[in-house]
Amino acid sequence: MEKCKQKKVLLFYCVESEDLARKVAASQSDSIQLQSINWRSFDDGFPNLFINNAQDIRGQHVAFLASFSSPAVIFEQLSVIFALPRLFVASFTLVLPFFPTGSFERMEEEGDVATAFTMARILSNIPISRGGPTSLVIYDIHALQERFYFGDHVLPCFETGIPLLKQRLDQLPDADNIVVAFPDDGAWKRFYKQLQHYPMVVCTKVREGDKRIVRLKEGNPAGRHVVIVDDLVQSGGTLIECQKVLAAHGATKVSAYVTHGVFPKRSWERFTSCNEKERSQRAFSYFWITDSCSHTVKAIGDRAPFEVLSLAGSIADALQI
Repeated sequence: MEKCKQKKVLLFYCVESEDLARKVAASQSDSIQLQSINWRSFDDGFPNLFINNAQDIRGQHVAFLASFSSPAVIFEQLSVIFALPRLFVASFTLVLPFFPTGSFERMEEEGDVATAFTMARILSNIPISRGGPTSLVIYDIHALQERFYFGDHVLPCFETGIPLLKQRLDQLPDADNIVVAFPDDGAWKRFYKQLQHYPMVVCTKVREGDKRIVRLKEGNPAGRHVVIVDDLVQSGGTLIECQKVLAAHGATKVSAYVTHGVFPKRSWERFTSCNEKERSQRAFSYFWITDSCSHTVKAIGDRAPFEVLSLAGSIADALQI
C-alpha cells in the first residue's frame, strides 16, 4: 500500500522553544518548515510582535510550539496564538507540551481558584481557522479529567512521553530486571495500562501528624532495578522519599522518569552530585525527563543522573494528524 503523503506544516515557536522546534523540523525536514516571529517589546515592557511572512502562510497548515514556563511569557504567546488562525491558514495546531496549571484543577474550599480550568477556557477561545477548530497537543496532562475542561473551539490531542521511556528501558543492560513503581494511586491510574508488561510497585502517602509519609502499598522491589514513573516533578521531595522506601525494601537500583521536569528554584540540584564518591553512592541511577520544559533542560545540561528524552519526533508525528 502506498504511504500517505505527509502534509507540509509551517512551524512557529516561542523563544524558549527554539531548540525543540529545530529538532522537530530536523526529524521531518521534508514536511516541517520553521517560521519566525519578531519577539520585541515596547519601552513599557508590553509586547511589540511581528509575524514574518504573514502573507505567505495563507492556505497553509500552521502550527505554534508554545512554552508557558512562567506567567510573564504567556500573554505575548497568547497574542500570537490568537492571531495566527486569523491569517487565512488552512489549519492551526497549538503544541503546548506542558500544561502548566494542571496541578491546580480543583476547589477544596470556597475561595480556591481552579487555574487549570481558567487556562482551558482561555485556550478554548482561540479563533477558528478556515480549517475548523484548533488542534491542541498536550503531553501527559496532570489530571485526566482536565480533558473535559476545553470547549468546542479546540480539539485536544493528548499525547504521552511513555513510549520514549519504554524505548530507553529496552536499551539498559538490566532491561530484564526492571520493575516500574508509582509514587501514588494517581500515577498508577494514569500510566499502568501503558506499562503492563513490567512488574509493578505502588507506593502511597499517609499522614502521620503534620507529616505525609511515603509507604510501600503493594509489589516487591527486592533485587530489582526499580523505575519510579510520574507525570511531573516540582521539588522532588516525593521521589526522594519513594527512593528511600524502595531501597529499604531491597531495590538494588532506583531510577526515575517524569515527562515534565518543572523543578522550580533549581530544585533539580537535589538530585545531582559533585564528586566521584557521591556519584558512586547516588540515590538515583538514572533520572529521565523530556524537553517539555526547555528552561529546565538548559539549566541541567548533561549533569548526571539526568538524561533528556526528546519529544521532537513525537511532536512531528502529532503535527501530521
